[in-house]
Amino acid sequence: MYDFLLLALLAGMAVAVVAGPLGSLVVWQRMAYFGDTLAHSALLGIALGLWLSFGEGTMVIVVCLLVALLLSVLEGKHKLATDTVLGILSHTFLALGLVAITMVPGGRTDMEALLFGDILTVTKSEVITMWLMSLAVLAVLKYHWQPLLSMVVQEDLASVEGVSVARYKLLLKLLLALIVAISMKIVGVLLITALLIIPAAAARQFSKTPEQMAVRASLLAVASVCLGLISSLLWNLPVGPAMVLSASGLFLVARTIA
Repeated sequence: MYDFLLLALLAGMAVAVVAGPLGSLVVWQRMAYFGDTLAHSALLGIALGLWLSFGEGTMVIVVCLLVALLLSVLEGKHKLATDTVLGILSHTFLALGLVAITMVPGGRTDMEALLFGDILTVTKSEVITMWLMSLAVLAVLKYHWQPLLSMVVQEDLASVEGVSVARYKLLLKLLLALIVAISMKIVGVLLITALLIIPAAAARQFSKTPEQMAVRASLLAVASVCLGLISSLLWNLPVGPAMVLSASGLFLVARTIA
């Protein structure tokens, strides 16, 4: 019992520590709907992995990265509003993934685990992979923090200062795609964006600098993971939704204090 709880806690923390700074950038850039689109496309990656008898985790990462590239291309077309394009693609990918999974030959898939997460079933190898990817994303964020921050605060000013706005927008999308891919096991495709957005929004209430917000968002995300696991054990709740509700509760507390 203690082994699977420890693995679940480590897996949740792997996502939480990087959800702080990345979620802060998403909040500043107003990319929540983009995160939903990536999360829904992850379901299509699961379906392709099952159909091709290939590693599901690998296919999820590949599909999320391809969708991030596709959205970057479509973003520059300006024929439709960005939120309209995201709305169309988000629901299309979700429906296509659901249909593809139900048609996989042989055996049934646990749809509830895909939609809402199943952190209690993570393995040691999955936890190690999550931590390696999270640390890699954190390293990239640390190295490119200032230009990314300049871009999300004021694109025109960043461009004048020599920041390649298009390149850093693509970088942010690709990093978000990686985190969405590894978060599926934690909270599922329907709740991934919540774990990115809510702790960052809560930290924003009492942070004076971007760096403070990023660090405090990570701490609040870790607290949400811990409270979600405890709530699940005490009241037999589904862990993924319990984590999101914990994050929402912390947001209300932060909002009240602020």
